[in-house]
Amino acid sequence: MATPLPPPIVLTLAGSDPSGGAGIQADILTLASLGCHPLSVITAITVQDTVGINDFMVLEADWVNDQARFLMEDVSVAAFKIGMLGSVENVAVVAQLIADYPDVPVVLDPVLTSGGGHDLADEDLIGAMVDMLIPQVSIITPNSIEARRLVSSDDDEDLTLAQCAERLLSLGVPNVLITGTHENTRQVVNSLYTAQGMIRADNWDRLPHSYHGSGCTLASAIAGMLAAGLLLPEAVREAQEYTYQTLVNGFRPGMGQFLPDRLFWARLEDEGEDEADDAEKG
Repeated sequence: MATPLPPPIVLTLAGSDPSGGAGIQADILTLASLGCHPLSVITAITVQDTVGINDFMVLEADWVNDQARFLMEDVSVAAFKIGMLGSVENVAVVAQLIADYPDVPVVLDPVLTSGGGHDLADEDLIGAMVDMLIPQVSIITPNSIEARRLVSSDDDEDLTLAQCAERLLSLGVPNVLITGTHENTRQVVNSLYTAQGMIRADNWDRLPHSYHGSGCTLASAIAGMLAAGLLLPEAVREAQEYTYQTLVNGFRPGMGQFLPDRLFWARLEDEGEDEADDAEKG
């Protein structure tokens, strides 16, 4: 019997969210749901629930580096996904890591604040990301608030999202996907920019709830699609469709935000089988 081929393997580096809504747990659920095998490197430990973060502890850079290097010496990965890093030192070791694997696509979700508004990155950390990390990644996926914070200076008035994208592209990243959940628009508009300008804009119905972990889900889904061999524009489109379905089927397990249901398809299949069984019995 032939040995089966392994699934696409993705290495995600992010903080731990014990609620399962965001962070490394969201990445693992998303990648597994899309048929990938996730490898995980924890960069920070948080104390949080579905309402928000109470506290967090950033792991030392040596621990982050050792987790990743041991894995990379053993396993070939098809994509990297980067989330919360928590310190300038962690930015530096992750930047060196991806520099050593220049042929592996990298998706960066620049986590600067939590869904509940807790600040997770100071100006020094943002500066390190701008200088060391952003120029090396394949695509960055900020929401509109993060996009403006990454590129704004004290002299700037309100930047348009196109201006934010232009500044991010000037740093060396070839693809910028800015999500529009926080914009005052009837629909949520997610826009993909390259050096050629905006190459696609996808409109999504604005859902009634607030969700914890949608950005992590989207970035991980893009990484999973790239690992499966999709070209980047197609990966972005398919990842948005998947993420939107996780939100449509989202649930509220606690007193805070809704969580995306990354395994919505499995429950839909179960419901269909139950209905078929009931029909047969009837």
